[in-house]
Amino acid sequence: MELVNEFRVPLPVEKAWELLTAPERIAPCMPGAQLLSVDGEDFHGAVKVKVGPIVAQYKGKATFQVKDPVAHHAVIKADGKESRGQGNASALVTMRLTPDGDATAVALTTDLTISGKAAQFGRGVLADVSAKLVAQFVRNLEADILAAGETAPAADDVAVQQAPSAAGAPVVGQATAEAPAEARRPVEVPVAETPLTDKPLAETPQAPVTVAAKAPPTASPDAAGSAAAPVSLLGVVAWPLLKRSLPVLGALVIGVLVWLVVRASAK
Repeated sequence: MELVNEFRVPLPVEKAWELLTAPERIAPCMPGAQLLSVDGEDFHGAVKVKVGPIVAQYKGKATFQVKDPVAHHAVIKADGKESRGQGNASALVTMRLTPDGDATAVALTTDLTISGKAAQFGRGVLADVSAKLVAQFVRNLEADILAAGETAPAADDVAVQQAPSAAGAPVVGQATAEAPAEARRPVEVPVAETPLTDKPLAETPQAPVTVAAKAPPTASPDAAGSAAAPVSLLGVVAWPLLKRSLPVLGALVIGVLVWLVVRASAK
C-alpha cells in the first residue's frame, strides 16, 4: 500500500536536508524510534509495541539507496522483523524537499508491505496512523530545533498534512514548540480524538546517538543499558475498529429492543 504525507520544517532547505538525512539527529524525534547503530548509509533500529497483554519487538535495517543533495531527493529502503513472531514489514520511502519561503516543504511517499498482526488493519487505518506519527515527529523536530538555538517560524506556520492520495484527510494538526523532555515522551493519544492502529511504536530513548564518520558500526549509548518501554496501543487500536463497527452494533441493539417489545406485548 502507498501512504503519502507532507509537512514543513522550519529551516531553509539546505539545513533541512542536512537534518533529515542524519539518522542520529532525527531518530530521537521519531515517535517510538530507537537508533541502535549507524554504518555509512546503513542504520539499524528497534521498536516495541504493546496491545493489551501482548508485547512485540521489531528490529530492522534501513539504507539510503538514493541521497541527492542537489535535488534534495532521497530514497530509503527499510526492512523489519518481529523478534518473536511471524510479523514482517518493508518500506520504500521517497523524500523530496522543496523551498517554501524561509522553511522547507517535505513530501514523503511510502510504499509499505506488512505481514503478521498489523496486516489485518486496512489502508485507511494505517494512513491515520501515518499522519498522526508525522504530526508528532514534526512537533518533536521543532522542539529539537528550538532547543539547538536555530531559527524556527511561529508554530501556526508549521502544519502537518496528510496528502489527499493517502486518505483524503485535511490538515492533521499544528506543530507547537514544546520542551525537549515533553517531546521525547511516548505517544499518548486520546482514543476519542485521534484514531490510530497497530503501528509498531516504542518509547523514544532520551540520549542522542553519537556516530563517527566512516567508522565501524557504532552502537547507541543507551542501546545496551536500557530497553525502550513498550507503548500500549489497546485503546488506539480499539477505536478505529469500533468506529467501523458502529452500524452493525446499532442494528444489533435495535434488533434486541424490538425482540423485547414483542415479548412484552405477547405477555
